[in-house]
Amino acid sequence: MSLERKDEHDHKGWMESRELTPVESVYLTVLIWLDRRLRVVDYLEILEDLYYKVNMQMPKSHTEQYNLDNKFWYWYPLYALGSFSTVAYIVAAISGALLGFYYAPAAAAADGSPTVAYDSVMLIMGQLNLGYFLRSVHRWAAQIMVAAVFLHMLRVYFTGAYKEPRELNWLIGIVLISLTLVFGYTGYLLPWSQLSFWAGQIGVEMSLSIPLIGEWVAQLMFGGFTLSQATLQRMYILHVFFLPFITTAIIAVHIGIVWMQGIAEPH
Repeated sequence: MSLERKDEHDHKGWMESRELTPVESVYLTVLIWLDRRLRVVDYLEILEDLYYKVNMQMPKSHTEQYNLDNKFWYWYPLYALGSFSTVAYIVAAISGALLGFYYAPAAAAADGSPTVAYDSVMLIMGQLNLGYFLRSVHRWAAQIMVAAVFLHMLRVYFTGAYKEPRELNWLIGIVLISLTLVFGYTGYLLPWSQLSFWAGQIGVEMSLSIPLIGEWVAQLMFGGFTLSQATLQRMYILHVFFLPFITTAIIAVHIGIVWMQGIAEPH
């Protein structure tokens, strides 16, 4: 008598009765193996049930209520701005990661020569194979992302998509456009050129103009009241370590809410 647990659903027999491709066979075999140990299918069914319950509670869109599928075709490109900004963010992230292999966040060399950060950017632009192209892709992706996010927010506002029950996602969108602008500002300072230096100086002055906490903000964000190595180091840490993880997590939440609630058509 075998002590092996009987397969109540006879998965093996079911698979043998079907004409499955090798890819499908491997996928189902792995899924069955995981399900026997981790109950993966049960959790997937719970998520599916939760998804449909949430969607049942959402009001119908205007397109569904009034059969306007073919009436607002000219709006459809505007509804791709969110996805467009996400693609631009991914392109900027990948190109930025590649640039990070050659960029050095140092304000000045020990021998007093011109800034190491600026020299590393010049090396990327002038000597690295496809370096000019790579930096241009990163810069244009960042600029396109800022424009797409701004236009996306305008579309959401003028179509009334920020109203109940989507007000939470509107607030998350405001946080995301703020993070996008901080992304752009911190990246703008990293080449440590004349433009970067004076943009940083403007940031210091703006921080100092904040009532009561201005000096504290300048010390925290810029490492003092004048630009230095501490300023460049802070901008680099924000741009490369803090902002990408925070922004990616919030984008995932933002897209998840859109997936659950659906897209709001024009009011």
